Amino acid sequence: MTTDLDELATVLLDRAAGSPARRAAESLHPFGAGLRQTLLALLSGAELAEHEAPGAASLQVLRGRVRLIAGDDGVDLGPGQLAPIPPRRHGVRALEDAVVLLTVAVPEPVPVAD
Repeated sequence: MTTDLDELATVLLDRAAGSPARRAAESLHPFGAGLRQTLLALLSGAELAEHEAPGAASLQVLRGRVRLIAGDDGVDLGPGQLAPIPPRRHGVRALEDAVVLLTVAVPEPVPVAD
């Protein structure tokens, strides 16, 4: 199974335009155990409010520009750029209409002995 990220990015930007939050997201099909990916579209000025880090994760910009903010630190990212998500509270702000790919490592569940 494949996903056309460019096509889905266009769909999500259209959805974001009709959303009061000015953003839209879609989880992608799993690429294997231990990995979760979500494509997010944010219109210029839209934010993902500060929240706890989900564990080991990265943010890749496919379109537009965003600012990844953690405390007093921030980094601006553009198309083709990839950054690790800081292991602390952080947020994301769209500097212009943007689409990003969030990849999160999900720990394997530990089997419980009977």
